[in-house]
Amino acid sequence: MRLSDHDYTEIDGRLAAHDALLRARYPGERAGRQPVHTVYVPADKLDGFRDWGTIALSTMDQHDFPWPDPAVRAKLAREPIEDLRVDFEDGYGIRDDAQEDAAVRKAAAILRDGPRPPFLGLRIKSFEAATRHRALRTLDLFLDAYQDLFTITLPKVSGPVQVAAMVAVCEKLELGYGLSTGTLTFEIQIELPSAVLAADGTATVAPLITAADGRCTGLHYGTYDYSAAAGVAAAYQSMEHPVADYAKAVMQAAAAQTGVRLSDGSTNILPVGDREDVHAAWQLHHRLVRRSLERGYYQGWDLHPAQLPSRYAATYAFFRDGRDAAVTRLHRYLDRQDSGIMDEPATARALAGYLLRGLDCGALTDAGFPREQLTALI
Repeated sequence: MRLSDHDYTEIDGRLAAHDALLRARYPGERAGRQPVHTVYVPADKLDGFRDWGTIALSTMDQHDFPWPDPAVRAKLAREPIEDLRVDFEDGYGIRDDAQEDAAVRKAAAILRDGPRPPFLGLRIKSFEAATRHRALRTLDLFLDAYQDLFTITLPKVSGPVQVAAMVAVCEKLELGYGLSTGTLTFEIQIELPSAVLAADGTATVAPLITAADGRCTGLHYGTYDYSAAAGVAAAYQSMEHPVADYAKAVMQAAAAQTGVRLSDGSTNILPVGDREDVHAAWQLHHRLVRRSLERGYYQGWDLHPAQLPSRYAATYAFFRDGRDAAVTRLHRYLDRQDSGIMDEPATARALAGYLLRGLDCGALTDAGFPREQLTALI
């Protein structure tokens, strides 16, 4: 033996700062349920969000939904929207201050009155110069009228300085409204190439997370703004275009093990019109949702009630198709059995997380293990 206790202590000292960085920056997956989607509803149309489940079921019946599943119908009757975002940005547009002020107060009143989805929030306008003051005013007014927990979505982020400004705003609003430090959290929308690659050629997504100082809960990909900014022709803008896959791969690498969750974007091909059009849109949405899930994006955007059936059908099939294999692999890992697959502890955590996600969304009623055991493995 050539190393002494002094050598061990010296190496510990050399790595102490890095150890602290790892603990702070890479705490692992965020605890608790992640919604499978975010539904964006323009603020002036929020009145109807509680009808989305009924509309979805009616559309299934009217157009002979191709993936009949009692569990999907039960989900749409019980909890059609998992995560609701009141949209004051592109879906709402530019209005005069009096109109938007009134819409903010009305939206807060609607949310206070009656049942709400398990997750909700609002998307303010961007921190670009033209819309910055309106974004701040909307957030301030909403907090004044609605102080239950909610998530803020910050769109069209182009650099870390905007995220740092959002942190400063959250701190001021928490102080002003008497909220505990850290109450206000936000999602960053990756809708511009400059949010992925900065002007000096450096990668941007990781610095965005750093600038959020622990307040960023998610990175959401914006399909159409990003594709358009990258120069993709409108007919080819899609969640599966190569520019989208590149951006989402960078997002995934930057967010890994940080507790920041990922969400894919949307498809604007809606299930409306005649039976042929509706079925084509359902087939596309079903395929894109499954594609995202297979790539580790467990959340996406939905824009129309008729997209909910294909969202849940694809999601439920994804978890059911892999349930038995995941249970078998996890049993073999825990029992240290020999098998044709040599799983690592990280894979065991992934298997447990997969089964928990299936339980959380309603795809699975039996995950092969008690929830408590699965949670302990993550």
